[in-house]
Parts: sequence; structure tokens; C-alpha cells
Amino acid sequence: MASAKLYDFSGALKGTVELPEALFGAPVNKAVLYDSVRQFLANQRRGTSKAKGRSDVSYSTKKPYKQKGTGRARAGMRSSPIWRHGGVVFGPHPRDYHYTIPRKMKRTALLSALSDKGVRESVVLVEGMALEKPKTKPFASFLQAAGLAGKRVLFVTDAWNDAVYRSMRNIPGVEVIVSRNMNAYGVLRADVLLITKEGLSSLEGVFAQ
Repeated sequence: MASAKLYDFSGALKGTVELPEALFGAPVNKAVLYDSVRQFLANQRRGTSKAKGRSDVSYSTKKPYKQKGTGRARAGMRSSPIWRHGGVVFGPHPRDYHYTIPRKMKRTALLSALSDKGVRESVVLVEGMALEKPKTKPFASFLQAAGLAGKRVLFVTDAWNDAVYRSMRNIPGVEVIVSRNMNAYGVLRADVLLITKEGLSSLEGVFAQ
């Protein structure tokens, strides 16, 4: 069974905690992980890229020069793709890259990603984290004490806390997410999952059923 180190907010090691088997003991399904990550990244694309075709280029349709007698190749119009500043052949046009995959597949992918992090001992728990107003220094000190400074950290909480978000957004490589919004791509992208004890309970309540 996978386990994780438990720290308090001062950075002191409190011990180790066994992680829920339902979340961190699933087999890693690489095929489903691939499909989930591909779908997530596709849905992030804005699809606004566009190249001008020959009908979009601002040129007269007048024939550039006469058909015969010049010694040059025949040319019908300046917007031809073979001319400089002409239209683009088969260029990109605005489109929607969004598509969906089954909800069970997303859940399987997330459990696979979590299990992979558990096997690699890349999960850290923290307790006693509370802030009344945004302040980056306590978080930076905690990451330094826990040996997480300089790593890509995904901080998982049970509910959105604006003070926590505003405190951690200035620390390079640290992202904050609510447990119910987790996805396989975010888990795989992080070096370490930093989860509050409340966040772990919430994660288990949502995805371990």
C-alpha cells in the first residue's frame, strides 16, 4: 500500500500516512492515460489560427502580364500560391478542437495518474494550513522545510481559498486546485502532489466510489 509523509505547516515531519487503496492502488492504464491527456490538451486549444488562401489575399484578379511573348511562365493572378505573398494552400482555418470522452475513462485515467504518483512516493500530506490573509512567505518556508522548493508542485485543497491561492501564485512551479477539479494531466505534469488532509478526504469521497 502506498504511503505519504505528513507535515505540519511549520515544515516539521509528523510521520507517515497510508494512502487510500481505492485512490492510489489502481493499476496504471497507459492507454487510457494517453487518451485522457490528449483530450484535455485538445480542449485547451483556442482554434483561432488562420492563414489566408488565394481568395483572401488582397490582390487584383487582373492577369499580371500577357500570356505569350515575355519568356516567363504563364500566370493568371498575383494571389497564386506559387507567387511571393500569394495565398496559402491548405492553410489552417478557425476550428473547434473540443471533444469528449466517457466520464468513466476520465476517472480511470485520474486513478491511474494518482497510483503512479503513489508508487513513485511523490505524494506529500500537510495539516494545519490556515491563513486569514494572503502571505507568500509562510508557504515558501514550508516548501523549503519539506524539501519541495524548486519542484513543480500541485497543491490540492478541499475547497477554494482565495487567501491560499494568492499566497502561492507567486511561487514558481506551484499550482493550486480543488480536489473535485483534478484531472490526469495536472497530476502527471506535477513532480509532487501536496495534499491537505481535508483535500485527501474530499478526493476520496468524490473519486473512490
